[in-house]
Amino acid sequence: MSMKLTLMSSIALNEIPYRLNNGIEGELWQVRTADVRSFHELISFPERAVALSIDAQLFFPPGIESPAAVIVVPGSLGVGSSHMRKAELLVSAGIAACVIDPFRQRGVTSTVSNQAQYSFAASAWDVIATLEQLTNLERVDPSRIGAQGHSRGGSAVLSAICLQRLLETSNTFSAVYAAYPWCGQQFLNPQVDPTRVRAIVGDQDEWCSPQQVQGYIQAIRLTGGDATCKIVDGAHHSFDRDTPLEMIAEASVAPSAPTIYVNDDGSMIHPISGETATEWSERELMLYSMRAGFGRRGAHIGGSGQLADIFHSDMMSYWQSTFS
Repeated sequence: MSMKLTLMSSIALNEIPYRLNNGIEGELWQVRTADVRSFHELISFPERAVALSIDAQLFFPPGIESPAAVIVVPGSLGVGSSHMRKAELLVSAGIAACVIDPFRQRGVTSTVSNQAQYSFAASAWDVIATLEQLTNLERVDPSRIGAQGHSRGGSAVLSAICLQRLLETSNTFSAVYAAYPWCGQQFLNPQVDPTRVRAIVGDQDEWCSPQQVQGYIQAIRLTGGDATCKIVDGAHHSFDRDTPLEMIAEASVAPSAPTIYVNDDGSMIHPISGETATEWSERELMLYSMRAGFGRRGAHIGGSGQLADIFHSDMMSYWQSTFS
């Protein structure tokens, strides 16, 4: 399947309510968020943020008053049917779902060939902003809100829970579920307690390093966090899609590049010099990875029905145990 055909599966959340296979219809929603250049700007100069709103849809389980809720954050290909499948599973289990689209309002179609179209700091702020606004909805239990991110979205939810402490936000996530997250950028002091953390990644992932995922989860655990990681045998990136394995030729990946660490003030540490500079942008350090020869084009995506079942079983066990 070509890249063009894959991208055509992206689902717009701003036009009409999406009907899940279980019959539940979504409600159009907008999340007030912002664009920021870097974590340092977000933490130290929030006044520089450029306000915008992103599209979302809310799905509520019928007959349940103030249910728990999970924010579903897509990856580099945007919102797809697999994310709506997550909403369906959650709602069928009595958990509300909020699917967000970080792309359309930013004029982005896909980030698979260029992750620097907007910052990972902005992705993380999208997640926090959604949490803050969900807590104000009377139809949701504000003490039981989680976030589930896929690929770039997985990176976003992990960064979001680290930022909660640094930004001193008024609300915290009950838990996050990071699906095959890119962990090439990590907070040096990932203190996230009391938020529970679960990561899942395939051992054949060509987009994200399973070792970096393990390392980040272990770092969270060593700071006192409740963090676990599941490695799935024979699984590639996005193995929960339940679609045949395919090569995305345009994908720009660098899974073996050194980890970029982020200080509490949002400044980044260069992996070679060890120096810290607040003016460095994510794009500059990504370019370092490319110039150093770690970047390449082309990576596989997809899986099989059996692998998707493993993912969904782990996902639902986690959320049901968290909210029970």
